[in-house]
Amino acid sequence: MNGAATLAGLLYGTTQTQPEERLLRAGPWSALLVDGALRDIRFGGIEVIRSIAYVVRDKDWGTCVPQTGGMKIDQDANAFRVSYTALCTNPDGQRVAYDATIQCDASGTLAYRATSKAASDFLTTRCGFCVLHPIDGVAGAPARVEHSNGAVEDSKFPELIDPWQPFKDIRAIEHRLACGLSIRVALTGDTFEMEDQRNWSDASFKTYSRPLELPWPYVIETDTRNEQSVELRVTTVESGVAPSIATGPDEGEGVDDTSVIELAEGSESMPALGIAIAPDEVDAALANLDLLAQLGPQQLSLHFDPLAGHSTDELTRFAQLQRVSAIPAVLECALPGVAAPLQELETIAAQICEAGLTLSGIVVSPAVHQQSNPPGSQSPYCPPLDEVYLAARRVFPALRLGGGMLSYFTELNRKRPPLMLVDWVTHATCPIVHAADDRSVMQTLQAVPHITRSCRALIGAQAYAIGPISLGMRQNPYGSRVMPNPHRQRIAMACDDPRQHAQFGAAWLAGYAAALAGAGLECLTLGALTGPRGLASAAEETRRYPIFYVAQVLARMAGKPRLVCYARHPREVACVAVRDERGNLKGVLANLTSQPRTVRVISGKIALFELGPFDCVQFE
Repeated sequence: MNGAATLAGLLYGTTQTQPEERLLRAGPWSALLVDGALRDIRFGGIEVIRSIAYVVRDKDWGTCVPQTGGMKIDQDANAFRVSYTALCTNPDGQRVAYDATIQCDASGTLAYRATSKAASDFLTTRCGFCVLHPIDGVAGAPARVEHSNGAVEDSKFPELIDPWQPFKDIRAIEHRLACGLSIRVALTGDTFEMEDQRNWSDASFKTYSRPLELPWPYVIETDTRNEQSVELRVTTVESGVAPSIATGPDEGEGVDDTSVIELAEGSESMPALGIAIAPDEVDAALANLDLLAQLGPQQLSLHFDPLAGHSTDELTRFAQLQRVSAIPAVLECALPGVAAPLQELETIAAQICEAGLTLSGIVVSPAVHQQSNPPGSQSPYCPPLDEVYLAARRVFPALRLGGGMLSYFTELNRKRPPLMLVDWVTHATCPIVHAADDRSVMQTLQAVPHITRSCRALIGAQAYAIGPISLGMRQNPYGSRVMPNPHRQRIAMACDDPRQHAQFGAAWLAGYAAALAGAGLECLTLGALTGPRGLASAAEETRRYPIFYVAQVLARMAGKPRLVCYARHPREVACVAVRDERGNLKGVLANLTSQPRTVRVISGKIALFELGPFDCVQFE
């Protein structure tokens, strides 16, 4: 490989070329053009909209990557215009094409229009515009919604994560920022509504077309045409005219590029570190006991799903791993829901006893909750949760009992366990549910504090755990499969994300741990020891990925007093630091960007660090 390919492999685990980003400017406007979509839309240097994109999904909610052509870009100091064509093909070979134009002028208006036509019957779950609002400065902000019948609703963006759609039947939505800007988004061509994407750890509110209450997937018939548009208008709240704001530097730029982190004493302890082990990963774990010992996790999280064919044999292998590793184990149990909960749990208890598996706790969650039931879908039968957890208490009286979701916060937000019957609450997260580009994945770290605050509002002071987490998706709650990724690319909903094994993955984990500050988390569980979502290779000659060393540091920090880290540029750098038993400072520092960063850490004395792209360093 040449030098560029080698560097890409080290940073991202893949040599896949990222789509070109073209910077567009018009007076106070700036935006990035990426594969026909607009990203990071700013006015006077302030991000007003995160993204506008024409999105085509397949039947499993996978994104059909547009093949763009005929790209024409005209711009001067006061305006830009873009036009192009695009073709989207779903996994069944069905195609839909669209023509798009984007116009923007310095007066404060940006318009994006698209006309689509199905080349054949096209099976899809979505085909139309998606508009993403950022969450910082928008969550909790006043909003005015215009509906299709002309009615106007004064409301606000949800501050805590809304389990359902905060706004429906949107013809236009306007919100105000604290800086004095008012942002109005008008939509035509379909019925639009909004979902709170923080549920899935996306750092955005998403306005999209075709309400979820309508049947999906659905067929767009051959030659069916659809025209949609998005018009974005920015004004000042006071005068109602476009503000004259000089174009300032984009976020992260400035005279002093040094990132400063100040450390202060806090009242929180670092969470324990867990590692998830699935039945098909036990042999690899047994073959890499030295790796497990070097990692030093405080907990094994063992996945058990009778509907997937798991039985006493899998529990026996778990028991062997638990005995030889001497690490406390929690069983993550997907309750089948075929028979009565008490009957099923008694069967599982007998299997655990027969296998000789010693547990410190058990998480019980109905297997049906591993699949999402979005608004408008038919929810399959699920035993009453009170009945499930009362039965679990009766069958496992000596074990700590966990409740919640084996999938994501989304489902926990919609289906809440009876808190008086469980000892702790848990859910997982995945950063590539909706998008898998580098920018979007790192931006998910912005949503983590919103998730933990919203979960705390639900559970109060109840013990709280998160996991398993990894860049790759272990199971798709929204479709029939995770997406195949044979060429190791950046693909949403893929189990195997190549960045998990590269510097990017290490920086993301450090950023995730930093974003958990203030959550009072009991345990953070990682996706796997080896394999696609793991920390090391399972080949004959074990290779530790960069993420392994970050995880190892986090395991050593467990239970120690966590320091509060104040960062000047929190989206660029992340820091996790503790005081050890002797009061000594220990920490890990990560660069969350693809550009070199100088970082000054202040804690009594000043330490200066030069970090390369996605670098992670330990300090003391």
